[in-house]
Amino acid sequence: MRVGVSIGTTFEVSDHRVGPRLVLEQVLAAARAGLDTLSLGEHHSTGPASYVQNVPMLGRLLPEWDSRPAGCLFLVPLWHPVLMAEQIGTLAALAPGPFIIQAGLGGGSGQFRAMGVRQADRARLLEDGIVAVQALLKGDTVDSASWGIEGARIAPLPPDGVEWWIGGSVPAAIDRAARLGDCWYGNADLTPATAAAALAVYREACARHGRQPVRIPIRKDVFIAESAAEAEKLGDQLMKSGYRGLERAAVAYGDPDGVAEQLSVYGELGFTDVIIRTMPVPARAAILSVELAGKVRLRLLAP
Repeated sequence: MRVGVSIGTTFEVSDHRVGPRLVLEQVLAAARAGLDTLSLGEHHSTGPASYVQNVPMLGRLLPEWDSRPAGCLFLVPLWHPVLMAEQIGTLAALAPGPFIIQAGLGGGSGQFRAMGVRQADRARLLEDGIVAVQALLKGDTVDSASWGIEGARIAPLPPDGVEWWIGGSVPAAIDRAARLGDCWYGNADLTPATAAAALAVYREACARHGRQPVRIPIRKDVFIAESAAEAEKLGDQLMKSGYRGLERAAVAYGDPDGVAEQLSVYGELGFTDVIIRTMPVPARAAILSVELAGKVRLRLLAP
């Protein structure tokens, strides 16, 4: 099982130069650790909390990465398809390796109101947006009644194509991933038991639509420390505070051996990639956690 990283980009800081610097430091740590993929998340209208936006930040990070895959999450209903396709085309032209599009539905009424989009329309806009962006990235001329688009065509186009990772947890969303995506992207809230059930739904949908996924990734919230005791102290505190509403079985924390053991079950289920996101810990601990993920990767790659 390969190990990639999704860098957290939310910061409670008074100096807004700090967030981008911390993102850069974690990416440099991921590069040193030899992690397999790099991605950034997305959210909108988070003030006063600072949320470093993915497109400009990834443009800054790509020179620090190599030809391993890189990409970012797009909350598709909150993006105009032409603008989204142009951003992806430019990033993919800058990237020396494959480009990954992680397509999400988005949640939270606040960010939908801030972006002027009705949350009730998000499922329709997600599907219509994916179809439109896929066509634009192929070089097609696109019309879309949903988005009021007439005769749109974009360039640059991704030189090496793109991979579409489409998230979702309910059967209809997993079916959408099988129909429209190169793979389904399992969410962080999945436990081994719920991941197994969802993966069975996905495999059935792929068979129904005659699709073969390029990979099957799952995202996991993780904290790795040099000692299990240190990681468990911070991890247990976060879980007792109701961390993101996740069950303990959905996260992994400990020393590299312990985290590798906790994540290995997903490889046994059939997931090919685990994308780790460091749990909210002090900056130095977060950077070290990313570096130690290289040891986890080696253990998960071992036969």
